[in-house]
Amino acid sequence: MKKWSGGVLIGSLFMLLILRYAVMKNPIGETQFSVPIVLNSTMPLESLQDAVPPTIQTQEYANDQVISAHKLVSGPFRKRTFTREVQSSLLTWSRMKDLVTYSQGLPNAVVAIREAHVAWKNLTDVFEKVKNGSSIDREVKEKQCPNFLNRINVTGHGDSGYNLSIPCGLVQGSSITIIGIPNGLLGEFQIELTGESLPEEPDPPIILHYNVRLQGDKLTDSPVIVQNTWTAADDWGEEERCPSPDPSDNKKVAELNQCNEMVGGGDGLKVMESESSYISLRSSMPRNRSGVVRYFPFKQGYLSAMTLRMGEEGIQMTVDGKQITSFAYRENLEPWLVSEVKISGNLELISILANGLPTSEGLDNTVDIEALRTIPLPLHHPLDLFMGVFSTANNFRSRMAVRRAWMQYPAVKTGAVAVRFFVGLHKNHRVNEELWSEVQTYGDIQLMPFVDYYSLLTWKTIAICIFGTEVVSAKYVMKTDDDAFVRVDELLASLNRTNVTNGLLYGLINYEAIPHRSPDSKWYISMEEWPEYIYPPWAHGPGYVVSHDIAKAVAKRHKGHLKMFKLEDVAMGIWIAEMVKDGGLRVSYVNEPRVYNEGCIEGYVVAHYQNPREMLCLWQKVKDGSIAKCCEDDE
Repeated sequence: MKKWSGGVLIGSLFMLLILRYAVMKNPIGETQFSVPIVLNSTMPLESLQDAVPPTIQTQEYANDQVISAHKLVSGPFRKRTFTREVQSSLLTWSRMKDLVTYSQGLPNAVVAIREAHVAWKNLTDVFEKVKNGSSIDREVKEKQCPNFLNRINVTGHGDSGYNLSIPCGLVQGSSITIIGIPNGLLGEFQIELTGESLPEEPDPPIILHYNVRLQGDKLTDSPVIVQNTWTAADDWGEEERCPSPDPSDNKKVAELNQCNEMVGGGDGLKVMESESSYISLRSSMPRNRSGVVRYFPFKQGYLSAMTLRMGEEGIQMTVDGKQITSFAYRENLEPWLVSEVKISGNLELISILANGLPTSEGLDNTVDIEALRTIPLPLHHPLDLFMGVFSTANNFRSRMAVRRAWMQYPAVKTGAVAVRFFVGLHKNHRVNEELWSEVQTYGDIQLMPFVDYYSLLTWKTIAICIFGTEVVSAKYVMKTDDDAFVRVDELLASLNRTNVTNGLLYGLINYEAIPHRSPDSKWYISMEEWPEYIYPPWAHGPGYVVSHDIAKAVAKRHKGHLKMFKLEDVAMGIWIAEMVKDGGLRVSYVNEPRVYNEGCIEGYVVAHYQNPREMLCLWQKVKDGSIAKCCEDDE
């Protein structure tokens, strides 16, 4: 085969990933591509067009359609040049060409790559409409993701219901508040959070189906709330009912009951707004065995204020200020996927408010841009520590908080420690356009050649190891999250105290974890995925560190010699165990209890689940010289 000429390999590599993976029985196909990678800010991708094979036939397209590789590879990128920052954001991308070949065991791998192909093409189409960088900025600004949306006096929406578009998805902390009055003969209404459908799937996935049935249903004559999810691939999931037919099956979601024990069928009584009305009703309300007063939060003809809030582990519903239900996120149905809120049925809708939506910080409002820009690093630059941060595309505020907080440690600013965000593309073009602007502004993002799904986080772990050992040369490589605060100075000191430079896994080590076997669990693992009763030792995901040799082995072995396992932190433990079994590694598991994976404790090294406000608060305490105190300690 003709070897490709040198040039900027940005879209070309990505399109070849799509084409190689499209051969379903043999993802590599009969043809191998030899791809020399040269990043050159002055050379357009147009130079690739004479070197691309004319056609490749794949099995993924109906009627044995012949796809023009020339068109897919060079079409969207012809006559395009990219800034140094954009080229730097693709340094890991260019080294991940073998990943999709060895993705067996990772759900949605093909889908994520196909969706990213569409997203990348849509993103580059923006460049067809503009002439220079300032024009791009204006277009992005016009489409900026809003922080909130409200619709007032939305009555009269008819039988078709009411739909509210969510431009840039939801994130942790986002909320949807709906004010309305259940009415009609049945008093049954539905609230659905839906995503975007794939071209071959006319119906979009339902991230949450919230169904209030005031007259009961086939299973009960009493009022009930039913929650569920739906996808074209798996149909309806297992429904969750409140109240549950089996009270002992009331699971916890982030320490909150799946169904508040106060919720009961009874006669459909609803707590009135006035205290006197509540007292008069109290004696007639049914009680459960423990004596707790039971009531149903909705009643025909009475106003209800409902709020769906995106939490750490699931979606919480409050009604009139009381927590009613909690619904754990299900596999590959995450808040960032939400593109629309649909309200239908017997509900007189009065208003709807979407708040806490993901939005980027406009450059015109950012006064400290220069202080937040990342120092460019030469290839193979030696580092004490490389820190890879998991982040989804629409987590704009979380990344800005990290830049203003622990990325301001002197070790980071001087270049002894480097930090990069590892971000998959988004299905929403507005999010990608804002992400593109962020890439060019700060220079600290590594774009991934796939759309983010929870089941593909393992690919990001591999990408971090690749960057930490092949792009730079780091003594230690760390994985963390964009909602984790890392005390970089104390982390470096702690690593030095271990006096271990080879075979190191450092973090909050779990030695006795067993797989989740419930199919509706976000962490569900089938017997095919992991047949053993227990996992090998692994470190919790909010912050763990491996030595250079382990990261290097992961980077090399990903080309067919690593078990692809969808729980990324457990996957690292599995890979290390495989290295030990192969006889080439003596591992030191260093447990660090100050890596706190459920919030913040005084003296932490890593504090997890910190929102942007808390992140900045912790940084202020560090600057004030406190000894790693948590922000809630002052409340």
